[in-house]
Amino acid sequence: MGELSQIDPVISRLIRAELARERGVIDMVASENIAPLGVLEAQGSILSNKYADGYPGDRLFDGCDVVDEIETLAIDRAKDLFGAEHANVQPYSGANANAAVLFALANPGDTILGFDFAHGGHPSQHDATTFAGRFYTAVAYGVRREDGLIDFEQVEMLARAHRPKVIFAGGSCYPRRIDFGRFRQIADEVGAFLVADLAHIAGLVAAGIHPDPVPFAHVCTMTMHKTLGGARGGMILCLSELADQIDRAVFPGDQGGPLPHVIAAKAVTLLLAAGPEYRERMERTVRGAALIGGMLHRAADETHMPVLTGGTDVHLFALDTSPRKATVQQALTWLHHLGIMGDSVTIAYDPLAPPDCSGLRLGTALLATRGFQDEDFRELGEILISRLSDPRGSTLATLRERTMALCNRFPIYREFEV
Repeated sequence: MGELSQIDPVISRLIRAELARERGVIDMVASENIAPLGVLEAQGSILSNKYADGYPGDRLFDGCDVVDEIETLAIDRAKDLFGAEHANVQPYSGANANAAVLFALANPGDTILGFDFAHGGHPSQHDATTFAGRFYTAVAYGVRREDGLIDFEQVEMLARAHRPKVIFAGGSCYPRRIDFGRFRQIADEVGAFLVADLAHIAGLVAAGIHPDPVPFAHVCTMTMHKTLGGARGGMILCLSELADQIDRAVFPGDQGGPLPHVIAAKAVTLLLAAGPEYRERMERTVRGAALIGGMLHRAADETHMPVLTGGTDVHLFALDTSPRKATVQQALTWLHHLGIMGDSVTIAYDPLAPPDCSGLRLGTALLATRGFQDEDFRELGEILISRLSDPRGSTLATLRERTMALCNRFPIYREFEV
């Protein structure tokens, strides 16, 4: 069959181009990370040849003895790492996981209560453009205008008024710790299931750096490739009493056969997350975000871009570009010229709509994986402040050199040739 460079030189060249791009940028996209070589090896393995519809010991296809062992191992590692009663490692993504949970716990037309995407949540919890909004009666809560923190009074009011079947806690751009205990109190009062969406904070939870939702949530959903830094895909944790419902909702309810190669890569991810070096990396991730977020917060008079909630407790923070009378796309362009990548998000009470909104989200998970230490995060904070304070200034070339020095200090995938 030959190597990729012989079979399809165009795709081979483009993959090498992507490697060169990743090596030459400071990637602060909060959803991205660097998958270890072992994860890449498993995810690109011959396991992709196997059909394995069903679950270990109960497959629709013959020849699943090996993939049964692999999936069982991944399940056991997930339960051990998070202290969960049951785990389903088959979801293709975090959104797939949320869809399956709703399929398991609610009926079409039932009311669900999710975290407003514009306030830091995720569309798969409520938005009219997703399954959540199309097949369920979706209601959304948000954050307080005065401090950007979750408005628990609003959560309580909406829960009492609408009596939802499911309440989601967790989102894609919330920079503070989440009080899962309070969410559970509200869920119990109205007879709802509490679903903790850990897509962004799963790695922090696994390392014991973020409050643990498992004792409070009926179900937890997550992705494996953000702060966990591993395989591309999703996962669900739940109480044992919900195990059959959740498993049936994933397969055959929400998706087709599992991806054994991806499940193997998830098993590797979970093994690494249980290792001794992992917590230190997560501590650097959070410390780096706090360092840069704090520097930008103190420099808001210079940048005219305040940091939402004044800082962060997690791996990401967000800036409001509107006081500078700039859109996030303009701010991203200013950073792009330095080789710094971020992403745009909607933010609470923003009159502008995507793509010309005002939320600039920046994260540190990938940089911590790359090896950044406190002094490197401080250097990056100084570069960001200089650029955002004077985007048309004469320091672009100098700042670009400083950015490239950081890139060169922490090369990635040295084993691969460009």
